[in-house]
Amino acid sequence: MMLTDLTIAAARAGLDRRDFTARALTEAHLAAIEALNPRLNAFITVTAEQALAQADAADAALRRGDGRALTGVPLAIKDLFCTAGVRTTAGSNILAPFVPPYESTVSANLLRDGAVFLGKANLDEFAMGSSNMTSAFGPVQNPWQRAQDAEAVLVPGGSSGGSAAAVAARLAMGATGTDTGGSIRQPASFCGIAGIKPTYGRCSRWGVVAFASSLDHPGPFARTVEDCAILLGAMAGHDPKDSTSADLQVPDFRAACARGVKGLRIGVPREYRADGMSAEIEALWQQGIAWLRDAGAEVVDVSLPHTKYGLATYYIVAPAEASSNLARYDGVRFGLRASGGEDLRDLYERTRAEGFGAEVRRRVLIGTYVLSAGYYDAYYLRAQKVRALILRDFTEAFAEVDALLTPTTPSAAFAQGERMDDPVTMYLNDVFTVPANLAGVPAISVPAGLDGNGLPLGLQVIGRAFDEETVIAAGAAIERAAGFAAVPAIRAG
Repeated sequence: MMLTDLTIAAARAGLDRRDFTARALTEAHLAAIEALNPRLNAFITVTAEQALAQADAADAALRRGDGRALTGVPLAIKDLFCTAGVRTTAGSNILAPFVPPYESTVSANLLRDGAVFLGKANLDEFAMGSSNMTSAFGPVQNPWQRAQDAEAVLVPGGSSGGSAAAVAARLAMGATGTDTGGSIRQPASFCGIAGIKPTYGRCSRWGVVAFASSLDHPGPFARTVEDCAILLGAMAGHDPKDSTSADLQVPDFRAACARGVKGLRIGVPREYRADGMSAEIEALWQQGIAWLRDAGAEVVDVSLPHTKYGLATYYIVAPAEASSNLARYDGVRFGLRASGGEDLRDLYERTRAEGFGAEVRRRVLIGTYVLSAGYYDAYYLRAQKVRALILRDFTEAFAEVDALLTPTTPSAAFAQGERMDDPVTMYLNDVFTVPANLAGVPAISVPAGLDGNGLPLGLQVIGRAFDEETVIAAGAAIERAAGFAAVPAIRAG
């Protein structure tokens, strides 16, 4: 087996046995990036020298017997997490020159536990998108290909498409992502890997470039549920610098993988049978139900009656918060500054026009509109009331069941350009994922099968707030039953 094919758990065991060094592991991934990133465009910035220095430090720690959970493990960091001394762009021209002098709490936690940072992963601009087609640094290519049309270039999903593609193609062993409306789970499903959106407040948002503050959830990608659990254990924890960070102990997420689902009640929400959902998705969902039942879970029907309003609610609340958060990018304090401005207002207008792409401008305009006098009550306030009803639906459902099982996405990955001229159709990719963000509850996507074109499909498990352990246990049970072993066409080795 090539070093790039190892899981995080296997790599840590191999490093402890001295089967190979952290430097050799890092060099193998850097070679894969050099060979494949020109095609996939999964990384915006590659930090080879820094990665090798961190790998050497990891080898020294292992020789001292000071290895930690991630010592020597090469990771990709979504370019939304501020990294001290390393350019952080958020996929936008407006932040292209920005080099933060500080480290985000999540990435600092990973460094504390010995991780090696390979570089910054590509993303939709300011995490706004479902395809990774809106990045100012070019689109990311999904490493999977259609069996019947290998020439079609597929999207990896968004916004964390670079992170997902890097992990799927064996350019990194794991990666960070952020999930505002599905931006970990949807690309995980499209790329045939696992991804966890933890409970809101489980992972600190400090140092993460903000999109929609009440919806943003940092979380991990990896090729197995166990690896995701290992990463989440390092990423999570209370942070006094983030007022929304939960002051709770971090459980042993990895141990939950072996817990099983015997005796659990798993809910199947009837409202997730969306119009136009493919027969393949429905069949996989039914298979997932059978797998959990065979593993000892009781499966029951539940209702989340306000699910049908989730997408509309999200696309009012998220742009409103984005409009507020992105007001800080004015060309004065940091980032891009347009030239030729006649006065301060002209400087603002020129900088934002040059710095923001079409999707960001669209969402800022929508958000400014719904927050404006005369429309605030009609749109934003009403959306917040519906959001409360969506949360109540989940609370009532979890009084009866331990977790919910749904599809992750309504389709497999689609080709670049197929839906770019229809924003509404693009937004529908998030129909199964946004309710969990609105409610702030944890969810995982697990690769569970292939469609007729040989493309991966994922199943989603949603759990109670701060009960990631049950979500991980159910996800691991699906993973074992599915035995998903397919690999993308474009990968290291």
